[in-house]
Amino acid sequence: MSTVRRLGSPRARLSFLNRAGEAVSELRGAGRALFILFAGMLVVSTLALLFMLESSIVVPSPSRGGTLTEGIVGTPRFINPVLAISDADRDLTALIYSGLLRATPEGEYVPDLAQEYSVSEDGLIYTALLREGIVFHDGTPVTAEDIVFTVHKAQAAAIKSPLRANWDSVTVEAPDARTVRFTLPAPYAPFIENLTLGILPAHLWEGVAKEEFPFSELNTDPVGSGPYKVESIARSQGGIPSVYTLRANDSYALGEPYLSRLRLNFYQNEAALAKALKDKEVESGSGLSQAGVEGLKEAPKTTSLNRVFGVFFNQNQSEVLRNKTVREALSLAIDRQLLVEEVLGGFGTPLVGPVPPSLLHTPVPTRTEDPVAEAQQMLLDAGWRLEGTALVRGEDDEIEQLSFSLSTGNVPELRRAAEYVRDVWGRMGAQVEVHIYEAGDLSQNVIRPRKYDALLFGEVIGRELDLYAFWHSSQRNDPGLNIALYANVTADAALETMRQTQDDARRLELYQEFLGEIETDIPAVFLYAPDFVYSVPNDLNGITLGLVETPSDRFLSITQWHREVDYVWPVFASGRAR
Repeated sequence: MSTVRRLGSPRARLSFLNRAGEAVSELRGAGRALFILFAGMLVVSTLALLFMLESSIVVPSPSRGGTLTEGIVGTPRFINPVLAISDADRDLTALIYSGLLRATPEGEYVPDLAQEYSVSEDGLIYTALLREGIVFHDGTPVTAEDIVFTVHKAQAAAIKSPLRANWDSVTVEAPDARTVRFTLPAPYAPFIENLTLGILPAHLWEGVAKEEFPFSELNTDPVGSGPYKVESIARSQGGIPSVYTLRANDSYALGEPYLSRLRLNFYQNEAALAKALKDKEVESGSGLSQAGVEGLKEAPKTTSLNRVFGVFFNQNQSEVLRNKTVREALSLAIDRQLLVEEVLGGFGTPLVGPVPPSLLHTPVPTRTEDPVAEAQQMLLDAGWRLEGTALVRGEDDEIEQLSFSLSTGNVPELRRAAEYVRDVWGRMGAQVEVHIYEAGDLSQNVIRPRKYDALLFGEVIGRELDLYAFWHSSQRNDPGLNIALYANVTADAALETMRQTQDDARRLELYQEFLGEIETDIPAVFLYAPDFVYSVPNDLNGITLGLVETPSDRFLSITQWHREVDYVWPVFASGRAR
């Protein structure tokens, strides 16, 4: 041991090096050359091994920088969380504003402007505590009074906010600068989604009269507290915004986004957006159909939209549709998987119930080899008969024909779906006349007065899965959304109780009870949930689509999107994760 100690001492090491140096100096000619060669190989091999070792250990980590240029269909008018009505409005609102809470792609909620929040045991009072140091894009602090101001604007009848019904009868108050309290008239479990409402800066908006609210320049040159702030706006000769350039907000409550800039270009329709993608004018675009993605080199990202499309029966207007066997046969005849393939190009999920698959998965039963023939036989067994290709029943002056009209909107997807089900039901023996309406006409003159036999339409289901507005009997008339005019006491009770309970397990039991009633009564033929299709460049990482209620939900993970990558040791990568 003493020998080892002596060799390890500084004097011994110096002596050893001196002797090694003398030995090298004594080498001559080929000997010295070989020594230098072997020494060089040793150095190179050592460096190579170190490089290989580091390469096997280091991991990629997101880095800040880079720009994404995205195309959006439409022109933003109300970049304002209280007024946003179009997809273009909501897209920019989602990027520029932030709320007390932020929804996640996984369907959860995380504190945003709020540091924390609580719900009273009776479910009537929601209290949020704001983070310290949070500011709007202009550097002004965000206070509880800004939240109160924003909610009051959403509640104001003169402003006509599309969110007004969500805040009906809710009292909001600010006990101090960092605390905001919401008091509900009755327990309402889905209320938590309201806390994602983007917050307006009161110091900029308080001088704007209610009558002038929709016309303020702040609607197109917005100031919020969200992940991105407006850097510049390019406008057409008519003053209409054509390009927004957004810069990452380094003061954002949840951390500065990795992408330094977003450049948003606007187009009149999907065809123009698809062309811009193919011409490399933009790098990304959403809401594309099968035709829109044809010819793109990069496969788009897809996820199921929180929407339900189906044929809703108005039994008050069509006598033949009051027959439950008829409704059952009409549902049985449709091969939903084939419909998704032929109508949507495969970008969708077949449905047999009123809940989108992203919220509650209901498997579609395996179909028979010929569902049309099976459905026809069901009706023949029930007393219908074929006269030529038409199903009828009764005798002489009492003959009833299986015929009705099918109304829908003048949208390519809806027209194709209506023609598909018409042809299928025609082969079964039903005579179906398709009526196509422009969006405004359909809403005002068909849906609101409930003037249709059957309606092929879609319902946007919130992430909290509140089906009350769509199926409770109190919502059968306008402005309710119960377009099947469905009335069932058991279903009503389940829907009412679901709204009041916070217990997830109990809510699921109630959903199953409600779904059982729908399955028994067949008030509609559910068809599909369309996919949300998003074309993005291959080098854009960190995207998580998850639950998409509206197209703007693609930005829920925007702070994690990145194009720049550093390679670091794992200990440093974990320190940079958010």
